[in-house]
Amino acid sequence: MSEQWHTVEEINAARAQREQAIPGYRPPSAFGLGLPLGDGIEFAHVNVGAGLLPAVIVAGTCGHVSGDASYELTPAELDTVLAELAPAEACTDLPHPNLWGWRALRARLGDGDRVVAVYVEDLAATGTDPHVAALRELAAGR
Repeated sequence: MSEQWHTVEEINAARAQREQAIPGYRPPSAFGLGLPLGDGIEFAHVNVGAGLLPAVIVAGTCGHVSGDASYELTPAELDTVLAELAPAEACTDLPHPNLWGWRALRARLGDGDRVVAVYVEDLAATGTDPHVAALRELAAGR
């Protein structure tokens, strides 16, 4: 790994660069990546008003721009996300719960498994996507 972000400022610059690379991108109010289990989802970590770099890195992989949505990611796509987020770990001024949780999640996946990236723009809205509803409910409890 050659690139590393040692400071909060470097992480913020990396986030801004990625946000600008996605025309129309709007950071979510809540974001999570999890493992679908039956009718539910087990989130590795839930971000409410935070975790904006991980959210935009995943957005670059799954194609998210704005709004409420969920996207399936393959293990290979998760590997790409993990590699792109890894330079943030050099910043010891911040914890990295997304990176750590996603690595643990990745270790549980087989080749045919999928994870789900979930974006919530409006915490008060309603919709039909069960993964968005699950994240919205978790975000409301924080």
